[in-house]
Amino acid sequence: MDKTFSARLSELSEIINKRLPQLVDISNVLTKEVSEAAAYSLSAGGKRLRPVLMREFYKMSSGDESLKYLDIFCTIELIHTFSLIHDDLPCMDNDDFRRGKPSCHKAYPEAIALLAGDQLCTLPYEIISKSAKEGIISADVAVKLIYALSKAVGVCGMIGGQVIDMLSESREIPIETLDELQKKKTGALISAACEMGCILANAEDKCDAAREYANKLGLAFQIRDDILDVTGTFEQLGKPIGSDSQQNKSTYVSLLGLGKSEEICKELTEEAAKLLQRFENNRFLTELTWSLLSRNN
Repeated sequence: MDKTFSARLSELSEIINKRLPQLVDISNVLTKEVSEAAAYSLSAGGKRLRPVLMREFYKMSSGDESLKYLDIFCTIELIHTFSLIHDDLPCMDNDDFRRGKPSCHKAYPEAIALLAGDQLCTLPYEIISKSAKEGIISADVAVKLIYALSKAVGVCGMIGGQVIDMLSESREIPIETLDELQKKKTGALISAACEMGCILANAEDKCDAAREYANKLGLAFQIRDDILDVTGTFEQLGKPIGSDSQQNKSTYVSLLGLGKSEEICKELTEEAAKLLQRFENNRFLTELTWSLLSRNN
């Protein structure tokens, strides 16, 4: 991996990590606990893939390398963190750890964790609309961003994928159903991140190419997750391994086998990287795309 790429990714991730907890208002004493719970989950670390993707598609489509839209880049990670808080709850996957730390509902009361997720679910729309109100972006761009994000979060996206996932427990599902599940649950937010970057750049003509890339990357990302659930360790993943098997969930590994899953993951990564050739200044994102193929967390 190129050292310049690694340094740039670390620098960008650090900026995002620093900003994320600052977006949560903890000034009100009466609501401080729920905001602290939200900030706790935002501070747990992670790859910050989604805000990085939004920023890179903005940069490739506009030529602007600044971080003037940092808060908007972060909105996609607020949504992702909300989904992780709720995924870990006892009524969902019932996981005690996330990114090597106690899950939000283990560090705080379960009801507070639930509401912390709700807070992070609504905050992105406040940030985007406020940006329009203050003239940072146009009202037209704000509407398009909100539409792309809300569509990716709703029943046609992430929430719908979670429903299919829950209904598919304890039974083997066909690969077509698994594809739809993961396109919604994992892929929708990744696709929204790429699309929103183009929208911020006023380059909607590039949205189709961005979504096509995201569909390939999102599926490869999920297959790699399924592989790591079998081959990884708690120390690497920061959460229990083998949870999919314990919950009798169908995965790409359980349906296709480890070797075939690794083969498909590599093919999808190669296809995604080739799609980036439609964009200028794509070197950083191309390297990031390939790096995800060998990730261990």
